[in-house]
Amino acid sequence: MINPDAHLVENLFSPTIKQVPTRNGFGEGLLELGKTNPNVWVLSGDLTESTRALDFSEQFPERFVEMGVAEQNMAGLASGLGLEGKIPFACSFAVFSPGRNWDQIRVSIAYSKSNVKIAGSHAGVSTGEDGATHQALEDIAMMRALPNFVVVSPCDAAETKKATMRAADIQGPVYLRFHREKSPVFTTEKTPFKIGRAEVFLNGDDLTIIACGPILYEALAAAHALEADKISVRVINCHTIKPIDEETIIKAAKETGVVVTAEEHQKYGGLGGAVAEVLVKNFPVPMEMVAVDDTFGESGEARELLAKYGLTRGEIKQAALAVLKRK
Repeated sequence: MINPDAHLVENLFSPTIKQVPTRNGFGEGLLELGKTNPNVWVLSGDLTESTRALDFSEQFPERFVEMGVAEQNMAGLASGLGLEGKIPFACSFAVFSPGRNWDQIRVSIAYSKSNVKIAGSHAGVSTGEDGATHQALEDIAMMRALPNFVVVSPCDAAETKKATMRAADIQGPVYLRFHREKSPVFTTEKTPFKIGRAEVFLNGDDLTIIACGPILYEALAAAHALEADKISVRVINCHTIKPIDEETIIKAAKETGVVVTAEEHQKYGGLGGAVAEVLVKNFPVPMEMVAVDDTFGESGEARELLAKYGLTRGEIKQAALAVLKRK
C-alpha cells in the first residue's frame, strides 16, 4: 500500500486522475511569488506562454523582461539582477537554457554565485512532435556538474509549484526542470516536500525504485504491478538531484539490497549516475537504470516516444525483475 504519511491522492491509478503539465505548476508558483515577494523578477526567452510565465508578465509587468531569442543575454542580465538583491527566474525551453547559454550560466551565474533560478521547460522526450532539437535529455548532467547549483526535477504540477516557491527561498543558483506534456497530478498540498530531501512514497523490503520527474508515477505503477507478484517495493521521490539525499538512498540500499533508477533523461550523468555515485562509495548494491540509452529523441506523440525509449512502467518492472536476479 502507498505510505499514508505521503498524503498522496486516494485513487492513484484511477483513469480519471487529473492530468496537468508540470509547467503549469511553475506558472502558478511564479504568480504566488509575484504577489508575496517584490524581489521576484521573471525573464523570458520569447517563450512566455509556453513556459507559463504569461500570468506573471501580465500582473507584474514592471518585474518582467522579454529578452527575445537571446538566451546568453538573458543569463547575463539575470546574473546582474541576482547580484543586486533580486530573485530572477530565467525561463526558456531546457534545450535553449541551459542548453544554448551554458557558458554564460557557468561563468556569470554559477561562478559568481548569483541568486538566479534557471527554469528549463519542455524537458525529456515527451516534448513530442517538436523532435530531437527541442527534447532536452542532457540538462540534468549539464547542471549538476556546475558548482553552487541546486538541481530539482519535480514529479507533478503540484510539486512543481512547491519547488518554484521554495527555490526563491534558497540563496544561490537553482535549476528547475519541468515538462510540456500533461501528466498525472498525484501529490497534494499536504505531500511532504523539501528541497534536498528525498521522500519515500512507498515502503517495501525487496527492492528500491528511485525516480524523479513525471516518470515517478510510472515507477509507482510498476511497484503496484510487482506487489501483485508478491514483491515488496520501496519507491523514492528523489526530486532534488543536487544536493542528493545520500542518507535516504543509503538506508534504502541497505534495507532492500537492490536499486532501480528511472528518469526521462540520458542514462549518463543524470539521476542514475548521481545515485550510483552515492552507492559506490558507501554501500554498493546491484543496480539498473531506466533512462534514454545514449540516443537522441525524435518527433512523435509523447506516449509513443516514452514507450519507444523504454520509459514506462513496463520497462521499470522488467528492470526490477532483472536486478532482483543479481541480489
